[in-house]
Amino acid sequence: MALDAETFSLVKDAVARFVRERLIPAEDIVEETNDVPEDIIQEMRELGLFGLSIPEEYGGLGVNMVQECEIIHELCKASVAFRSVIGTTVGIGSQGLVMTGTEEQKQQYLPRLASGEIISSFCLTEPEAGSDAASLRTVAIKDGNDYVLNGTKRFITNALRAGMLTVMARSDPNKKGAAGISAFLVDPATPGVTITQADEKMGQRGTKTSDVIFEDVRIPASALMGGEEGQGFYTAMKVLDRGRLHLSSVSTGMSERILNEALAYAAERKQFGTIIGEFQLVQALLADSQAELFAGTAMTLDAARKYDKDEDISMQAACCKMFTTEAAGKIADRAVQIHGGAGYMAEYKVERFYRDVRLLRLYEGTTQIQQLVIARNMLKNHAN
Repeated sequence: MALDAETFSLVKDAVARFVRERLIPAEDIVEETNDVPEDIIQEMRELGLFGLSIPEEYGGLGVNMVQECEIIHELCKASVAFRSVIGTTVGIGSQGLVMTGTEEQKQQYLPRLASGEIISSFCLTEPEAGSDAASLRTVAIKDGNDYVLNGTKRFITNALRAGMLTVMARSDPNKKGAAGISAFLVDPATPGVTITQADEKMGQRGTKTSDVIFEDVRIPASALMGGEEGQGFYTAMKVLDRGRLHLSSVSTGMSERILNEALAYAAERKQFGTIIGEFQLVQALLADSQAELFAGTAMTLDAARKYDKDEDISMQAACCKMFTTEAAGKIADRAVQIHGGAGYMAEYKVERFYRDVRLLRLYEGTTQIQQLVIARNMLKNHAN
């Protein structure tokens, strides 16, 4: 699954132009209103961005992982809120369905997701189950030809915008850990589903996260993803490998934008009669950032190429997520430092981006979880 080189080049150029001409000029509106304008979301639909990773036979563009990484990198040179609108549909919200859904489920949802008619959300995290996803408490108990869902999900991106929820729930309460978890496709309009108001966050204004509460929500057995119980956790882990490469490209795209802001400031701002970019200590901050950006981009594309060859990239995906998100934090910090006192002021966008990148090291597996994944894979490979 991949776009031919010529078509991909046209899509990537269109996204780059969209970022320059529409998204960057709208960043202040997003910051002020804490929302992405509907006309911009409509343009995203028209560009086909919601269907990036959905196969062509279901109405999507059908890009491969390398192409997805390149486009997401371009998109994230603008405020991350814009990417967030499509992010769950392109990534973790749809890919479980693509990988393991029944044909009937794919036909029901994928064309509408690809067109942007509906948006998907991925409901895994809970108040007491974040990094330890296998300990989740939401249950889906079989009752005749239905399942009854009860539980609470937390920090669910795009739940307020969603027309489809991929919900991880324990279908067999007698099985502890991962084995008893199944995935369900749930319409948020189903009676008993409550989506709370958007969370107030440190940064990333315009992105929407909420709690999703399930109270005796009755869903048909046909909502069981893939038609098989006990596969939910394993599906989630496969989806997260892909999602971590996606987020690595979010990080490198944001890092490039932040570094460009710092470079432009260093090339114009004068102190002691000379531009500060001539000062060697400022040059060191720029050089370290450029090296980390280059390394993060290269390792992400290398892992994406391996993913496209169906290689097991769990360790590489964790390396990419850990390195690129930590690098984004350091690059943003250096950018503020290069701006001096001005970098602490809301007038300059590095202040905003500094807050925005902090979340990257937390969601879809904290840095510490990535370290565990990497080390465990190293030990397993050594034993073999």
